[in-house]
Amino acid sequence: MFRVAVIDDYQGPGAALDCWRKLPDDTEIAFFPDHVSDTDALVERLEPFDAVIAMRERTPFPAELLARLPGLRLLITTGTHNAAIDVEAARSRGVTVCGTRLLPHPAAELTWALILELARRTGAEEASLRAGGWQAGVGLDLAGSTLGLIGLGKLGARVAKIGAAFGMRVLAWSQNLTAGQAASVGGVTAVDKEELFREADFVSVHVRYSERTRSLVGARELALMRPTAYLINTSRAPIVDRAALLAALREGRIAGAALDVHPVEPIPADDPILTAPNTILTPHIGYATQGNYTLAYTDAVEDIIAFLAGEPIREL
Repeated sequence: MFRVAVIDDYQGPGAALDCWRKLPDDTEIAFFPDHVSDTDALVERLEPFDAVIAMRERTPFPAELLARLPGLRLLITTGTHNAAIDVEAARSRGVTVCGTRLLPHPAAELTWALILELARRTGAEEASLRAGGWQAGVGLDLAGSTLGLIGLGKLGARVAKIGAAFGMRVLAWSQNLTAGQAASVGGVTAVDKEELFREADFVSVHVRYSERTRSLVGARELALMRPTAYLINTSRAPIVDRAALLAALREGRIAGAALDVHPVEPIPADDPILTAPNTILTPHIGYATQGNYTLAYTDAVEDIIAFLAGEPIREL
């Protein structure tokens, strides 16, 4: 019997899919909707399994954890990159690490849901209406405003095109972005980092997390923003210096922030961001769509079948 654990299946979409029926008859699969952060408890849960399917970076797999799972043979992450898995440590222990495809649009769509909420305050207006109020605030115009993108890869480019469709001026910066690359997206101007933070009404983060991008948005960058400007982060939490952001929000040096990613997930009840003013917070749902789950878990089944056949695919 080849035993597979699907962990952090928060909303239960994995367990509801039909793709698991394609697994060989001698495969046993277990779904865990709850998150386990305690290492000892996690080891106890995962010890009986030959394979683990991890949903993005919800549960880290550092070398120390991998060393305590000697029976693990296959580790699958949704997506083709997972900074929370020590891939080299896994390989050194004979664990095959594979990835899956993910759709390119869900995170870009959520970015726009957050920008629109910052601009038009639909959630606050609905809450006011239900409480007996009427037109509690005044919205912002996107047309004619400036969108600043930190990163202009696949996601950033999608966000840029929607911004242009709204009639926004779109600026972009990343460490290797050229004027030609920006222009090829259509209506995007490459600028230096300082100009982007000074000029943008909305600054949205779309770079991959690495040591090079840790605290890429820090106190210096936030100080360049205007008090009417907003920050949006749907990428990874460490890219934005959380202490600097909290200070900027509490001191009113920026108008607000919308965050889908957090340093510790699920977010602790005592996280200071929960009491910070002018914030919109979502529980890392940028990739959490039915289409993404279906694609990722279907690929995970293919990964398992290929591994059992001795021909692993999508190895990281």
